[in-house]
Amino acid sequence: MITKKNFVTLFNSNYLSRGITMYNSLLASTPNFHLYIIAFDEVTFQFLSSENLPKITVISLLEFEDTELLKIKPTRSASEYCWTCTASTIYYCINKFKLDHCVYIDADMFFYNDPQILFDEWHNSSILITKHRFSKEYEDNIINGIYCVQFVGFKNNSEGMAALKWWREACIEWCYHRLEDGKFGDQKYLNDWPTRFKNVCDLSYLGGGVAPWNVQQYEFILSDGKWKGTEKVTGRKFNLIFYHFHALRFYNNNIVLLGCHNLNDKNVKEIYFNYIKELVKTSSILKKKLPNVNVDGNTLSNLLPISKLKNFKNKLKLLVGRGSKIANEQQNLFYLNDIIQQ
Repeated sequence: MITKKNFVTLFNSNYLSRGITMYNSLLASTPNFHLYIIAFDEVTFQFLSSENLPKITVISLLEFEDTELLKIKPTRSASEYCWTCTASTIYYCINKFKLDHCVYIDADMFFYNDPQILFDEWHNSSILITKHRFSKEYEDNIINGIYCVQFVGFKNNSEGMAALKWWREACIEWCYHRLEDGKFGDQKYLNDWPTRFKNVCDLSYLGGGVAPWNVQQYEFILSDGKWKGTEKVTGRKFNLIFYHFHALRFYNNNIVLLGCHNLNDKNVKEIYFNYIKELVKTSSILKKKLPNVNVDGNTLSNLLPISKLKNFKNKLKLLVGRGSKIANEQQNLFYLNDIIQQ
């Protein structure tokens, strides 16, 4: 049974507020963990190293990157290179720090309850993967992969390391932001793992892996300070362990885009707004220490500055066309100050 949970993540200074907020959520939700952070730029490495945060080990690119990664780095975009490195981050940490296991987590996740229940389900298996669990309205997205690279774990045993080595080598050979020959980025490689490898745990606990592409299937209530979910079709109840805030974007002029999925449920909006408030708290501290760093990854759009949010929504519609995705994007646009004041 795993009690001390080993996690690894990667991010650069544009994701610093997200990464620190995710770390703070782990501190609040689980007593026994260690987080390894691959700092994807020098600003992030120097800052985190100087902070001496508990339960964190910071690793520079100079330490992390090997000959194979450096060779293919010029052939990948920034996001493609991050995807390429995912398997290598786990591989590096297990080997460097002699870990018995390691789980990769995305920096834009937030933990609401102890993930121990997910580790308990992993139990005797060597590999841990999580499905996208697409809602019906987004089921076409399965073309990009059955599983999501957001919470992926390997044990340091023959089965786990063989699978991890295979994935690392596959990503170094090919990892691009396009569909090609049954591949897409780092994640479509996972499609056949339950048959390709032995002892694979396909996580079934619904609270592990809630995200904008599946949240429509659930109802959420806040009870005793904790978010609890119910699957609408089956009535299955679960604690929300983590939410993956994929595609949340900050723009200049204090505009926030929650994403392009249907997030119109009142309680789902509250989950987002509470997360954004946590990001703002983290960001305000970081900006005092790093005044010239874009710690939120604010996008300077050529549509902005715009005096009214309505104008931004209209210009966004003209820019990208019509359809449900655009309707969702317009409904998911907010002024940051309006969120903070709620």
